[in-house]
Amino acid sequence: MERSGDRRRQSRRELPDTDITVVSRADSSGTTFVFTKHLCAISPEFKDGPGFGKTINWPGAAKMVKGPKNDGVTALIKQTPGAIGYIEYGYARMANVPMASLQNKDGEYVAPGLAGGQAALAHAEIPENMIVWLPDPAGKDSYPIATYTWMIFYKKYDDSQKAEALRKMVGYCLDEGQKIADKAGYIPLPASVVEKVRKASMNIQ
Repeated sequence: MERSGDRRRQSRRELPDTDITVVSRADSSGTTFVFTKHLCAISPEFKDGPGFGKTINWPGAAKMVKGPKNDGVTALIKQTPGAIGYIEYGYARMANVPMASLQNKDGEYVAPGLAGGQAALAHAEIPENMIVWLPDPAGKDSYPIATYTWMIFYKKYDDSQKAEALRKMVGYCLDEGQKIADKAGYIPLPASVVEKVRKASMNIQ
């Protein structure tokens, strides 16, 4: 999809004369929510049309098939000539699916991965309530489709030991967990974000 007001660079590579089949999720999906939120951010036409959500009504003119979950979408992409689709980065890497470089807000084409993901996350301004979305992150090195993984807790628990255990779990995710994030297919958090989450975890009482 072309960005509103931008000129696409002409590819020097010839594309095959093959019909494109778009593979989307058949089930309600956070991946669909993040993907379509980005499409709405870069295209007023898409925002006024399908919009964003965990499930949407895709444009009828597109040649589309649907698969359940990441594995269903991946299987259809692999077995359908000319297919493109969207799946979680970690799953795409694990399944060895070719991934596309995308044009970001600064007009640069960035490949999905550790560098592009960290650059995107670093540009997020996190409010006090910690709820933040990155529909089209700034920065020439940012991959344009990124999101945080959410942890949701109550602020007050009747059991103080449970509250302490939850704070320790958050601490583990911020310390030891960050060391294995890339191996698990996730983007390690920027240091500034780690400290904000650590501070917010103290509200769990």
